[in-house]
Amino acid sequence: MSISPNITALTALLTEESRATILAALMDGKFHTASELAYMATITPQTASFHLAKLVEKQLVISEKNGRFRYFRLANEEVANTLEIFMSISPPPEVRSLKQSSQLKRLENARTCYDHLAGKISVQLTNIMEESGYLEKSDKQFNITEKGEQFFIEMGVDVVALSKKRRSFSHACLDWSERTHHLGGALGNGLFERYLELGWIESKANSREITITAFGKAGFKEFFGLENL
Repeated sequence: MSISPNITALTALLTEESRATILAALMDGKFHTASELAYMATITPQTASFHLAKLVEKQLVISEKNGRFRYFRLANEEVANTLEIFMSISPPPEVRSLKQSSQLKRLENARTCYDHLAGKISVQLTNIMEESGYLEKSDKQFNITEKGEQFFIEMGVDVVALSKKRRSFSHACLDWSERTHHLGGALGNGLFERYLELGWIESKANSREITITAFGKAGFKEFFGLENL
């Protein structure tokens, strides 16, 4: 009898298309009702509830009741990171319409990865922070330099408070569309929340898609030198 972790228990969950779609939808890091997830997966609420029960049982998803409704979210950052890796080694989705093509391009450009920014823009920002000497990559982490500490202060990001959170601080998260790493962890989340606070980005309801605002185009150019957004 094997004493290794049962990988097939996880892969069996992911091979069912509706469950995989629900997990992908939950990569936005938000709580959703079964009805909302059913709509996104184009299945009935009853079928969504069945799949969600399986995901909760296997501890990939957590649920929380508020009034008459029960809400669901990915269990933690580790689950999100694992799903992002699976996405990065999976075949690209089959695009059958102009609408799907446009949606995919927007997701590849900027989206949420659980609670931080992902996509082409996130990878570009991470590379700029490395090239500028704010971050240094070491294995699967990004370390903040002295120069970086000053930069994050100027950005209004409380690095000390973020470092005290009980989670990965500056994880190198594999981006499924860019096939390279972007900044995740508490620091990635801190930057993401700051972008939202500044009005640089906007999230879309029931979608991982992120929109860069006019303020964001100016801000990313001023602080990062990132143009042509």
